[in-house]
Amino acid sequence: MNTAAAEIIRTESITKRFGPMVAVDKVNYLLRENEVAGIIGSNGAGKTTFFNLLTGYYPPEEGRIHYRGEDITRKTAQQRVARGLMRTFQLTAAFDNLSVVDNLVLSYFRAHEKPTLLHLLFNTCRAQRNKPKVVESLETFDLADKRDRLVKNLSLGEKRRLEIAMAVLAEPKVLLLDEPLAGLSESEIQGVLNVLRQRVGRQTILIVEHKISHVQEFLQRLTVMHEGRVIADGPCEETLRHPEVRRSYWQIETPAEAGGATAS
Repeated sequence: MNTAAAEIIRTESITKRFGPMVAVDKVNYLLRENEVAGIIGSNGAGKTTFFNLLTGYYPPEEGRIHYRGEDITRKTAQQRVARGLMRTFQLTAAFDNLSVVDNLVLSYFRAHEKPTLLHLLFNTCRAQRNKPKVVESLETFDLADKRDRLVKNLSLGEKRRLEIAMAVLAEPKVLLLDEPLAGLSESEIQGVLNVLRQRVGRQTILIVEHKISHVQEFLQRLTVMHEGRVIADGPCEETLRHPEVRRSYWQIETPAEAGGATAS
């Protein structure tokens, strides 16, 4: 289905170095509209650096990044957000001393009304708490019973759901999730997964996640990075069985290597 969809992100040989270390090494990547894709790799594989390149937090030394046909290689992070690329971080980005519903109102109006933050805080929140999209978001993300609770009093899983809800309310074209399940209990993980399942087919999502067993059920494509390079890319099950993934990511000896070891 997604093979016929329009491409939304394309990278061409993007490279990022930190001194002598090559963190991302000539990566070519393609993401299509409404595709739900994942990136995995061991620590130091280059996943988060690649995210930072896509979202404008790092400039590449080489290569190009295209978004909906436009070259955005030198665009700032803010300019990319304005075009529809929104990223959530491992640490939640909500305002701790505001309520859940007020955080949602802020997110919605920052994206759609473009007022100043000061205007939002003093004039908008109370008047807009019952706006249909805000109420719908509270229900969709299972936050209705916590709408008036201060964010600092939420659990980590509830904060993570709120952060994703805030990002979705802004209606980005591409939602980039950096380890959305990190640090969560099993019940909290299920709550976040329920939210993500509802977005499948409705939004372009790119996920970096260590807990591949939790997200592989709804990933339409999986990319594996190792030492800054893409070593496999394709349907999830097929990619996980790829010999190079078995060797580099799972550290499982392939039959050829086993045979070679025996012969020696």
